[in-house]
Amino acid sequence: MARQLRIEYPGAFYHITSRGNQKERVFFSDQDRIVLLDCLRDANKKYGAVIHTYCLMDNHYHLLLETPYANLSKIMHFINTSYTISFNTKHSRVGHLFQGRFKAILIEADSYAQELSRYIHLNPVRAGIVARPEEFTWSSYLTFISERRPAPWLNTAMVLGYFDQDLRIAGTRYAIFVGAAIGKDVDNPLIKADPSLILGSDNFVAQIKAAVLSDKTENRDVPAIRSLKEKPPIEIIQRAVEQTLGAKNRFARNAAIFLCHTRTDYALKEISEFYSIGKSAIASVCRQMTENLTWNKILKSTIDEIAKSLFK
Repeated sequence: MARQLRIEYPGAFYHITSRGNQKERVFFSDQDRIVLLDCLRDANKKYGAVIHTYCLMDNHYHLLLETPYANLSKIMHFINTSYTISFNTKHSRVGHLFQGRFKAILIEADSYAQELSRYIHLNPVRAGIVARPEEFTWSSYLTFISERRPAPWLNTAMVLGYFDQDLRIAGTRYAIFVGAAIGKDVDNPLIKADPSLILGSDNFVAQIKAAVLSDKTENRDVPAIRSLKEKPPIEIIQRAVEQTLGAKNRFARNAAIFLCHTRTDYALKEISEFYSIGKSAIASVCRQMTENLTWNKILKSTIDEIAKSLFK
């Protein structure tokens, strides 16, 4: 199964979504939700996780999360594993509770923290559970508008700071900001995320890509690494291979297919349509090329040099 690329660095901000396996409920009672909040508290103490916004729905939860110590994966593994153990014990069940790995979108906080916090707090309204966000107990909204004492592990100051330095004034302005989106066709800010799950200005996305590509290696199981790269058209890849391995021969075609499949995020459909072959044939070609590269060091060196010229 393809894995999402985890971009981790000190002070990173993320929108986190973790869903129940096969869309099943992950909370059966208020007590279950309290346990999850306890897990957030413990993640703050143990790993320094900073929770800026949260919302606990029936079959999933959302977080606006900051990682001062570049340890997102450890934080989320701790939260979901701790909660799953408690949930399974309480409800006499076994096995996975959450659907695969959590989804994390790296965000540029200055550009999107306000919108994402509003989006998270309006989840129960969009789902038709309540008419107003203040009617939903299991989010951080009541704390934002000063109607509930803040938990020590919840940081509302960062988001509210965009509205005013006085938190009470900021809370009032935040409530107006959130209320203005109720019943309106306000775009989900997450749809603006880059294909590699980065949400921010063009400059922010470019900086993250440059940083990630400097220390990440190619991995077919993590397609986001490939999507961070500027990929050349398939015909350019084919032409570059032919210049080294010769034109109009099956081996050159297979080498080009191999590079398209392993070094870019081109879909199988795109590759199969370009070469007029089936998707299963692409898999067969790539298996054969992989076998050849394991023992033919000259061929591997040649393919690596072609790749280096194509994927700068």
